[in-house]
Amino acid sequence: MKNLSEYKAIALLIVLLGLSSCGDSKNGASEVKAVDSEMKEEHSEGEAEEVLLTEKQFDALQMQIDTLQMRNMSGYVKANGQLEVPPQNEATITTVVGANVVSIEVIEGDKVKKGQTVAYLSHPNIIEKQTEYLNAYSNSQFLKKEYERQKTLYDAGVGSGANFQKAEAEYQASRSMANGLQAQLKQLSINAAGVRNGTIYQRVALRSPIEGFVQKVEIKTGQYVQPQTDLMDIVDTHHVHADLMVFEKDVYKVKEGQKVIFNVQSIPGKELIAEIYSVGKTFEQNPKAIHIHAEIENKEGNLIPGMYIEGRIQTDNSKILAMPESAIASDGDRFYVFSAEKEKENWTFIPYEIIKSTQDGEWIAIDFLTEQKLNAEYAFNNAYYLMAEMKKGESEEDEH
Repeated sequence: MKNLSEYKAIALLIVLLGLSSCGDSKNGASEVKAVDSEMKEEHSEGEAEEVLLTEKQFDALQMQIDTLQMRNMSGYVKANGQLEVPPQNEATITTVVGANVVSIEVIEGDKVKKGQTVAYLSHPNIIEKQTEYLNAYSNSQFLKKEYERQKTLYDAGVGSGANFQKAEAEYQASRSMANGLQAQLKQLSINAAGVRNGTIYQRVALRSPIEGFVQKVEIKTGQYVQPQTDLMDIVDTHHVHADLMVFEKDVYKVKEGQKVIFNVQSIPGKELIAEIYSVGKTFEQNPKAIHIHAEIENKEGNLIPGMYIEGRIQTDNSKILAMPESAIASDGDRFYVFSAEKEKENWTFIPYEIIKSTQDGEWIAIDFLTEQKLNAEYAFNNAYYLMAEMKKGESEEDEH
């Protein structure tokens, strides 16, 4: 009986030990699973979603990088027009006598200085003007001496008053004739002093009255041109400004000092800024609108009078954060922009979720869901390409 009791005690002890061992095994497995889960979670959090571009890729994509910008997305008046220059900054070159063009010294687009020769003319009429002046001047000098002689006799009481008055009248008339012809020579850019010294100029120079660019050349070598014919146009583009038309319904919103943002086709993707300095006081009838003139603040590129422009006049100064549409990519119903940072020769782009709101042309007002670094730079284009590259990288990681 004793032996039986001992056997039962031993069996019971073995069962208890087995149960204890199973419990420890289960607890150990749970702990391993928990640690493994933690490691996976930490690894997942440590992996930042980003896109890497080499310098070569960056240049090939023509990436545009800039800091965040505040823009006026509402409170503006749309206006179209063209680039113009004030009347005092345009000049048309003509000739005062009929003549033949013997040489043209400039072509359209050339920059010229004030007084620079742009062409030469020649004709017998020009030579005749010089000889007329020389004869009138010589005659005036002869009559001057006769006038002085008669004045001396008259003052001494030995000369006739009638002779003195006649000599004076003839001298004054001849002097006026000579001065008139001298003025004509000056209009032809002929040096009167040279003519008085015996030089007869075979050709005359046409000179630019202002500094600027040659906009149009309407003559050919050898061509005969009539007096007052338009030969060339010179424009000083330094003073080019925006001339916009504002419709009647919006006139009350517009005033001097307001900013105008506009685009020209010669500088694609670039916005120019101007400030209104003059608002018209009379309406054009077709369409019924007034002219407003605005001085361009950031002139650049090739701004030529006559270029068509599309502008927005800011009537409200409140501004909000905005980015170009090409800087925003979508992933389902969520939207992202990419921060940009250069590290040695490569560029790193990291997506940040945003909320879109008002859209104005290519610009969209945005709000970030997370706080952003001060003066951080962002990709202003190719956002959809960056998103596609990031998705491509994620797919490759999932396959592995």
